Amino acid sequence: MSTAPKKSKSAPHYPTLPKAKTGITGLDEITGGGLPLGRPSLICGEAGCGKTLMSLEFLVRGAIQFNEPGVFMAFEEKASELTMNVASLGFDLDKLQAEKKVKLDYVHIDRSEIEETGEYNLEGLFIRLNYAIDSIKAKRVVLDTLENLFSGLTNQAILRAELRRLFQWLKDKGVTTIITGEKGDGNALTRQGLEEYVSDCVILLDHRVINQISTRRLRIVKYRGSVHGTNEYPFLIDEEGISVLPITSLGLEKEVSSDRISSGIPAMDAMLGGKGFFKGSSILVSGTAGTGKTSIAAYFANEACNRKEKCIYFAFEESPKQIIRNMHSIDVDLQKHIDKGLLQFHASRPTLHGLEMHLVAIYKIIKKFKPRVVVLDPITNLITVGSVSEVKSMLIRLIDFLQEEQITVMFTALTLNNIVNEQTDEGVSSLVDAWILVRDIEFNGERNRGMYIMKSRGMKHSNQVREFIITDKGLDLVEVYLGPEGVLTGSAREAQKLQEQTGEVLRDFALSSKDRELIRKRKVLEAKISNLQMEFESAEEELNKMYQQEQLIKQATQNARDEITNRRRGEQPVKKGGKK
Repeated sequence: MSTAPKKSKSAPHYPTLPKAKTGITGLDEITGGGLPLGRPSLICGEAGCGKTLMSLEFLVRGAIQFNEPGVFMAFEEKASELTMNVASLGFDLDKLQAEKKVKLDYVHIDRSEIEETGEYNLEGLFIRLNYAIDSIKAKRVVLDTLENLFSGLTNQAILRAELRRLFQWLKDKGVTTIITGEKGDGNALTRQGLEEYVSDCVILLDHRVINQISTRRLRIVKYRGSVHGTNEYPFLIDEEGISVLPITSLGLEKEVSSDRISSGIPAMDAMLGGKGFFKGSSILVSGTAGTGKTSIAAYFANEACNRKEKCIYFAFEESPKQIIRNMHSIDVDLQKHIDKGLLQFHASRPTLHGLEMHLVAIYKIIKKFKPRVVVLDPITNLITVGSVSEVKSMLIRLIDFLQEEQITVMFTALTLNNIVNEQTDEGVSSLVDAWILVRDIEFNGERNRGMYIMKSRGMKHSNQVREFIITDKGLDLVEVYLGPEGVLTGSAREAQKLQEQTGEVLRDFALSSKDRELIRKRKVLEAKISNLQMEFESAEEELNKMYQQEQLIKQATQNARDEITNRRRGEQPVKKGGKK
């Protein structure tokens, strides 16, 4: 029996649908690589939603970026009108036609002629379109708009037959085709109600106005043989064409960094373990009006530029010139970073676009400038164009995108608004990695600023309330000063310091006086002790004299007694020299 390990079976490989890239920012991502190659796709929507522009950009970018010539057959606008309309987007159709990369063909449909003859078929269109395709060897085709082609036909049976025939002819020709159509009544995507069924890919464009704010959205209704994004995606039309933002609910599998970057305020860095914020993290600075949120954000941007990192500052309240002027008062020169190309300002009122349009614009600017640090000041102004939940949804997608790009972002927010409230979870505070809160501290008729760190994920941070001061030399945090009534700030802190200093002086003076009195008392006592010692010595000397005298008398008495005794015994007294 063989003991060799079994070979593992590889995962089955399935063929993928060939696709033609559109070249439109974001659209290729949500379609999984572009439109179905060699098949017809339908772009439908109401008037003014951008159908013609999207299809024309598909054609132009295909010719320029992918070397795929294209034919644009219009049934509504003349070639000269189309050329003029897209010139503002930087598309030179005259030049592309001269280079035989694009061919514009206007087909005039006269409804009265169709009604008079009573007959209708697309043979003439096929001949004309076939010639246009072969003349430049086109790979892409646009038919704009389909309703005008069938405007004079009332027989629904013939219309449906010719429509199917058109789609099949395009497939047989092997060209990647976009057909534009007007949205039908009710829930119907098109006027005829058939185009969406015979198309391999259907894209619905929408231009809605809510609270006087317009927003354009895109949705892929169907895509045969391919996985695709199914949500609504905002898209923006600007001087560079169409940009679609393919960000909805990204996975939570992003790379993270353990590197730290400075906030620009050394004392704040010290509160964050001495190293600052994590690179690629999101930071919220919230507080009441006038607490210095913009100053903190400007310091953060200035520090990034000092590290030679690019920074974008999105301002929703003040103009760039205002911010630059105001920051001079705290010794921050932002203009020099602008001159060096390290700092860009983008200022606009929130009401300029809807929330989705702001998101698309921010996404596009960041992709183009490629910054390492982004500032949004303040995000609470966005509540004027959307609800709290809508703003939160937008910021979730923005934070996801910035984390994917490893870009550090700082938001500022006004706590008086509902978007940021420490007592509710409807704000953005739960989304960010670090939350710095700056508050007014009113005491003894004076207003000061206090700062503390509400949270900072993944790092040790201070839990103290620090006084935040703004001076002409910059921003700083004062060490915590505790008085009898708690933390003291401003003049109360200075008064308490002065009181304590005065008390120390008085205590020192009192101690010095007691020391001198003690020295005097010691000297008096030592003098008394010296006198007593002298008296004791005199008394002792007198007593010694008396004792010696008594001893002499006692000795003389004893000698006299001994001599008398000896005489009584008849003994002669002994004389000196030993002779009797």
